[in-house]
Amino acid sequence: MEKIKMEKISAAKRTKKIRYAIRDLVFLARKFPDVIYLNIGDPNIYDFQTPEHLIQAVSNAMHENRNGYAPSEGIPEAREAIALEAQRKGIQIQAKDVLITTGASEGIEMALTALLDKGQEFLVPSPGYPLYDAVLNKIQAKPVNYFLNEENKWQPDIEDIKKKISGKTRGILLLNPNNPTGSVCEKETVKALIDLAQEKNLVLFSDEIYNKLVYEKKHYFTAGLSNEVPVLSFNGLSKAYLVPGWRIGWIEFFDPKKLIPEYIEGIHKIARARLSANHPLQYAIKPALEGSQEHLKEMNSKLKERAEFTFKRLNEINGISCVKPEGAFYAFPSIKVKNDEIFVKKFLRKEKVLLIHGSGFGQKPGTSHFRIVYLPSIPILEDAFNRLERFVKNIRL
Repeated sequence: MEKIKMEKISAAKRTKKIRYAIRDLVFLARKFPDVIYLNIGDPNIYDFQTPEHLIQAVSNAMHENRNGYAPSEGIPEAREAIALEAQRKGIQIQAKDVLITTGASEGIEMALTALLDKGQEFLVPSPGYPLYDAVLNKIQAKPVNYFLNEENKWQPDIEDIKKKISGKTRGILLLNPNNPTGSVCEKETVKALIDLAQEKNLVLFSDEIYNKLVYEKKHYFTAGLSNEVPVLSFNGLSKAYLVPGWRIGWIEFFDPKKLIPEYIEGIHKIARARLSANHPLQYAIKPALEGSQEHLKEMNSKLKERAEFTFKRLNEINGISCVKPEGAFYAFPSIKVKNDEIFVKKFLRKEKVLLIHGSGFGQKPGTSHFRIVYLPSIPILEDAFNRLERFVKNIRL
C-alpha cells in the first residue's frame, strides 16, 4: 500500500492577530549576553521577596493534603476573605459574588468569552494591557481602542469613549492603575465612565491588580462608586503580594440591580468546564488579605523612589518626555522616532537593554513610546538610562 504523504497543518485563523509584545521580544533578547531586562513586571526577579507567611500557608495546605481538586468557584475561606476585603473598601458583595481564577488573566479571558459573540465590540484603553486585545481577537470579537490623554496624566478621554460606542458595544474596560502608563484615575473620571456605561447599558470591567501599589494619590474602586451599573473587578495576589508565578487571581461580581445573573452564570459554566484554580495556593489568599501588610510599606517606598528617579532621569534625555507614574511600576515615555519597535530592537542590539515598544500597547497615531519597568534597584536603572542616553545621542531623532 502506497504511503500517503502528510501535508502541513495550519493554525486556526483566530490566531493570526494575537500579539503579546511584552514577551514577544524576549526571543530576540535571548540571543545576547548580559541583557538588562526592563520588559516584564515580575518583582521577584529583582529585590522583592514573597512574604513568608504566604509561603507557610501554602506549605501547610500541601502537608494537610489539600492537593486534590478545589471547588470550581474557589475555596470558601478565600472567597469570604475577598468579600470582606471588598466590604472594607465600601463595596457590598458576598462570598458568592467571588470567583477564584488562575491569575487575573484567566478571569479576564472567561469574562470576555462569556460576554461577547463573534463580531461584537469591547472598548479597551490605548495604551493598555495587550492581553485584552489578544483574547478579543482569539474569540473573534472586536477590540475598539479608546485613547488616554497623555497631556492630562494619561486619564481616559471620555469624549473619545463616547465616539467609539456603537450598537455592537457590550462593555468598557478601565485599567486603574494603568499598565503601561502607571497612571491612576481621578474620581471624576471613574464616575463619568460609570455614568456613560449606565446611559449605554454596558458592563464595566475594572482591572485593579495594582490598586495597592499607589504612592500618593488616592485610588478609587469602580464598584465603590457605582449604584446601578454592573462591575466586574479583577484582582489577585501576583503583584502586591509578590507571587506572580502562583497564578492566583479572582473576579468580584458587583451587580446591585441584578442585571447580569445570566452573564455571571455563563462565566461560572466556563469555570466549571476548566475544573478549578490551583487548590493549595488558594490557602494563601486569606492570610494575604488579613495578615501582615508590612511588606507593602517597604515595596511602595522602593517603588516611589524608583518612579521618581525614572521620571527625573528620562526627562533629562534629549528627545524623551515622560509623564510621572503614580502607581504600579511602569513608565511610558514618548520618544521622537518614526517607529518605536525598530527603536527598541536597535537599542537592544546595541546597548543590551530590553524595553517594550509603545505600539505593542496601543498609542495615538503619529506618536511613539516605549514602556519601561522600574522594578530594579537604582544602580541598575541608572546603568540602563545611561546606555539609553548614549544610544539616543548617536541616532537621528
